[in-house]
Amino acid sequence: MSITDTQEEIVNEFSLLEGDQEMSVLYLMELGQKLPAMKEEDKTEQNEVKGCQSRVWLTAEVKHGAVFFSADSNTAITKGLISLLIRVFSGHTPQEILSGEITFPSRIGMDRFIGTQRSNGFAAMIKQMKMYALAFQTRSQIQA
Repeated sequence: MSITDTQEEIVNEFSLLEGDQEMSVLYLMELGQKLPAMKEEDKTEQNEVKGCQSRVWLTAEVKHGAVFFSADSNTAITKGLISLLIRVFSGHTPQEILSGEITFPSRIGMDRFIGTQRSNGFAAMIKQMKMYALAFQTRSQIQA
């Protein structure tokens, strides 16, 4: 499924909540609970996303040319946010991640149920994921 298709799926899921702010937050928290557990040894300062009010840890690895992310957070809402980004970006090539535009937040009205601080943190998460993709792309070009 493409990055665009996954975002369409997310938009459709949130549209079922008909803009209900409380339900949207609860659903976001539920998504975070379903995020696969991150290894405790990966929860290091080096893997912490800078710019987030909450603590967010993010790692990435390449398998068969695709990037796969793992993450965790110390808050339920932020964990839900990073789970959405993992869903959108994991399993795609570095180039797809770098060229992929994140459109779902505005389309689901995310700004209504997360504050400015979390929005800044969300942007920092996207930036970090794209930095991993850029690093993997650069490494593969050097090795080629």
